[in-house]
Amino acid sequence: MTNFPEKYLVSACLVGLCTRYDGTCKPDRQCMQELNGKCWIPVCPEQLGGLATPRSPANLVGGDGHDVLAGCAAVIDANGLDVSAEFIRGAEQVLAIARAQNITLALLKSRSPSCGLGQPTGVTAALLLTNGLSCRTFG
Repeated sequence: MTNFPEKYLVSACLVGLCTRYDGTCKPDRQCMQELNGKCWIPVCPEQLGGLATPRSPANLVGGDGHDVLAGCAAVIDANGLDVSAEFIRGAEQVLAIARAQNITLALLKSRSPSCGLGQPTGVTAALLLTNGLSCRTFG
């Protein structure tokens, strides 16, 4: 039996890909050190959900990511557009990648309406946690 290395999901902006709402990245040295020598897959839930880069910044309104998934809160961009469906679609895509690759740990961008953990928890982080993945935030 072949022993495959453990794989991690990581927010693409943390590893130097320009996927943030403003078209920039937020490389995080501590995150990169954590990934050193490991197998990892970069993901951007907003892009996977169909949003362009750059795009208007968005915020959770009326609750956190768990509430968005339950349909009792929303993700609203700076133009007042409800982009909840795109955030949910992106979160579902990230979960599908995690399942297909047997991933159990995601390293996510803090203070993100998709990836943040706590204060508030983002949509993708909420979906991953609900489905048994461990999540840690950086940056």
